[in-house]
Amino acid sequence: MRGKSAHPARTAWLVVAGLVVFMLVLAGCGSSSDDSTGGGEELQKLGKSEGEIDLVAWAGYVEPAWTKPFEQKTGCKVNAKVAGTSDEMVSLMRTGQYDGVSASGNASARLVDGGDVDPVNVALVPNYETIFADLKDQPYNTFDGVHYGIPHGRGANLLMWNPDEVSPAPTSWDVILDPEKASKYKGKISAYDDPIYIADAAVYLKAHEPDLGIENPYELNEEQFNAAIDLLKEQQPNVGEYWSEAAKQISAFANGDSTVGTTWQYQYFALGEEGKKVEASPASQGFLPEEGATGWSDTWMISSQAKHPNCMYMWMDWIVSPKVNAEVAEFFGEAPAQSLACDKTADKEFCAKYHAEEPEFWKRVYYWETPLADCGDGSEDCKDYNDWVQAWTAIKG
Repeated sequence: MRGKSAHPARTAWLVVAGLVVFMLVLAGCGSSSDDSTGGGEELQKLGKSEGEIDLVAWAGYVEPAWTKPFEQKTGCKVNAKVAGTSDEMVSLMRTGQYDGVSASGNASARLVDGGDVDPVNVALVPNYETIFADLKDQPYNTFDGVHYGIPHGRGANLLMWNPDEVSPAPTSWDVILDPEKASKYKGKISAYDDPIYIADAAVYLKAHEPDLGIENPYELNEEQFNAAIDLLKEQQPNVGEYWSEAAKQISAFANGDSTVGTTWQYQYFALGEEGKKVEASPASQGFLPEEGATGWSDTWMISSQAKHPNCMYMWMDWIVSPKVNAEVAEFFGEAPAQSLACDKTADKEFCAKYHAEEPEFWKRVYYWETPLADCGDGSEDCKDYNDWVQAWTAIKG
């Protein structure tokens, strides 16, 4: 269903350009007749449908159940390209052939840095007003005070296990990351296959090795980064499967090849529906291990080379409208971004299951971000995404 990626540090000219655009918007400047994007400027006035729209999206985000009504309502024919990883999304967006993308946090900054996406005028997206407040103005969708996207949905990376084989029920990631405890499940541990998984190790170290001084698991200096890499290298011999597709992990747990590992709520509920014995991060801890967890929050972003900007704005408003956002969330298996969507879900318990309306739950989730050399404190001592990719390759061997 998904995979992820990231980007290098933002250039000074982009920061300046972003601030200029933001100031112009505040002042109400800009041509009201400008119906095209590009050049780092946001659309100022919604125009007529261009007749079609070209999207890059995760599997399950662009489905006939909600694209057909959109086409009938707007006249914008939807053409979608499914991408399996964030790296693929970035590559596709850089061809200039697509109007928008459902970017995750470990790709969004990369797209902003490369000038591949434009700022978004949220005033042209009426349904933005009722998006959950804690999804707005986040470091993966807002840069230097400028909005670069519309939040779509979110999910947490949970710990899942087979209770027949894992006892007592784990309350910590140590069951798969502590070398001694993990060795008990050698060959049966399931771990996410992506460089961003390094952040999972950093979250664990943040709690168990406070002397390292880790604050943000995506901002790691050399010492912190090396500690996370060493931990994952110790874990590697115990891993039976590195997964990136939900269906692959579901199959592994269903047939007994995997016993314990990191997962999404989608797999957990899917296995339960199949009658398979699995449990997930303790309900007593809000379904998160004691250290917290990583997770994702996806954002619809508009290409700086969009040929159909009006249709793209119409799409962004449509996909986060209450009924549609509820449909997508249930189909995909994630918490909706739209606060009014919970009244529209077919399963009236859906939002409770996915903690959609529980801000305290999400405070313990470290949403994927792009690792940058900029540590966020003015120094450039952190490892960037290229370092993460190289290290991940070495970890897997």
